Amino acid sequence: MSDFRPARSAGRQSAVRWSIIDALRRYGTDAGRLGHAFAELHRLQPVDLRALVVIMSAEGNDAPLTAGQLRAKLGLSSGGASLVIDRLEQAGHIRRARDHPNDNRVVHLRYTDQGRATGLAFFGSLGERANAVLDQFGDDELTVIERFMTAMADSVHEYVGELDHGPGPG
Repeated sequence: MSDFRPARSAGRQSAVRWSIIDALRRYGTDAGRLGHAFAELHRLQPVDLRALVVIMSAEGNDAPLTAGQLRAKLGLSSGGASLVIDRLEQAGHIRRARDHPNDNRVVHLRYTDQGRATGLAFFGSLGERANAVLDQFGDDELTVIERFMTAMADSVHEYVGELDHGPGPG
């Protein structure tokens, strides 16, 4: 197991790496606490919150999800995905939309205006804070930050996938 603490003699780069990893750890812990608070306030199960985040991310990237895509991203059975979608729809957070440009059989999962308002009421201040932080960086720095955060998110996602599939042989 790797030790995240820098060696005393390793110098500035080791201290910077420690600071970055520590900040990511603190961010992850507090982000988890925020998610739990939002889920509890709105009587959502953890998988419901994960589904909302996945749907929001996909819609924000102009790539809305189908139920099957959501099922795959969350690692759920078809029945489990249907239950999550039904709960979120009944709560007014999402809607099913037949808005595919070429195929009316395709049903996308979309946030409702109510769902957006609910999220903004809770997370809006955090979004403003995030933008205030990002405003402190120039375009070149933002490009590096984006590359770093994407690589870290991908790395964590890959590791979670490995954990979900259990230990390999040996």
